[in-house]
Amino acid sequence: MNAAPADQIRLLDLQAIDSRLDQLAHRRRSLPEHAEIDKAAADHGALKSLVVAAEAQLGDTTRELTKAEQDVEQVVSRSARNQQRLDSGAITSPKDLENLQHEVGSLAKRQSDLEDVVLEIMERMESSQTRVTELGARLEHSTVTLSEAEARRDAAFAEIDADAEKVRRDREAVAVVIPADLLKLYTRLREQQGGVGAARLYQRRCEGCRVEFAVSDLNAIKAEPKDAVVRCDNCGRILVRTAESGV
Repeated sequence: MNAAPADQIRLLDLQAIDSRLDQLAHRRRSLPEHAEIDKAAADHGALKSLVVAAEAQLGDTTRELTKAEQDVEQVVSRSARNQQRLDSGAITSPKDLENLQHEVGSLAKRQSDLEDVVLEIMERMESSQTRVTELGARLEHSTVTLSEAEARRDAAFAEIDADAEKVRRDREAVAVVIPADLLKLYTRLREQQGGVGAARLYQRRCEGCRVEFAVSDLNAIKAEPKDAVVRCDNCGRILVRTAESGV
């Protein structure tokens, strides 16, 4: 393949632009905010699960308290009825009177036991409510932390994307004047060679693979016509000759 020396030198400009685009893309992928967001999102998800579990436990305890309070009310109501029967004097049978008095005593003991249960449940419910409140505050803080990290990432994205857009416009201006066949070869080699398709020959060295040429190899390169597209024997990249190449 042949191409005007000026067009080959433009490949170096294009390579520098493409390397800049690669750097911007790498920077975009490697922002520290990505790790922050991953951690914040994991923490947020874990806290959300804890809040759901704590709220479920609080709901269960609330229902348990309601049931216990209803049991107390039933015992209190029955005790009141029995006491009314005792106070009315309507029961004349000594045996019935004894049985009723015994039941009143049993109900009083039952009421005391149930009230102890209510107190114990209320303590657990207070503890559950405290945990829900605490976890809710932590979840809210986690939401803010995640949102702030996402905002920083988006701001960095906007800055990088603006730079990349400007560099892409510069690339279009350079690429449009490079012959199509030369540009196609450069593009193919860039894909094969880790992003570098053209490299300068500088002081006996290929700046693509850093291999230094023997004098005989340099003489062979020097013998090539100025418009010949020379390739590095080691890495296969387009080897661009400039005034500093020494050939």
